[in-house]
Amino acid sequence: MIRAALIWAACMAATSAGAETACRQALALGLDVSGSVDALEYRLQMDGLAAALDSSKVRQALLQVPSAPVHLLVYEWSGPEDPEVILPWTAIDNTAVLNAVIGQLRATERRQASPGTALGLAMREGAAHLAERPDCWKRTLDLSGDGKSNLGIRPVDVKPELEDTGITINALVIGVDAPGMGDVQQGEISALSTYFQNNVIVGSDSFVETALGFEDYAAAMARKLERELETLILGAASPPSGPGIPGQDDQ
Repeated sequence: MIRAALIWAACMAATSAGAETACRQALALGLDVSGSVDALEYRLQMDGLAAALDSSKVRQALLQVPSAPVHLLVYEWSGPEDPEVILPWTAIDNTAVLNAVIGQLRATERRQASPGTALGLAMREGAAHLAERPDCWKRTLDLSGDGKSNLGIRPVDVKPELEDTGITINALVIGVDAPGMGDVQQGEISALSTYFQNNVIVGSDSFVETALGFEDYAAAMARKLERELETLILGAASPPSGPGIPGQDDQ
């Protein structure tokens, strides 16, 4: 606990120092901690996100424009009452901040959560967080999941609410079986990817990434972050031209 508190203090101090800088991208990451995710898979997911952020290409993309940093938020979701922010909005404007964020994720322990998969509500939760960053040049919600929604409002009913808010929603679909399952697993992942494609992702440049089980999560997350962070010209010194990004209406 002391170690986590020290890491968090370092994050907050560095973020405060860079509070006056522009924001080139707000990136909210929503992690599935529903009942289908066991203790080992939770650890693989959390450590996998930390490893992806620590990869050389993602580090370079995050830190390339410190005068207009990426703002990062991480939250967990499962049932309707369970969303919880584990990393509040943090401007990734220097190596110390990024290292502190990585350390915070690796130190995070699983909490109690209901077994349901309220994916539609997780979409609304992420959109609400992005609405807190209306001045960022791009706003992206990044949802990880290993199953279809089975609780609360359906994703297909939430998607139209978010299509005119100016946000992008991408997804990382996680295969639930071991990679050795072969064709069976590939078929399951393909069906789940189609579900997320049709019901969850939003935006003209949105996409679905896949992980062949939680052991592949780190590599898949790194690929997805690299692609998301490439959607803006990293050397830009000013925001893109054109109309401003609208905020989200109240739900």
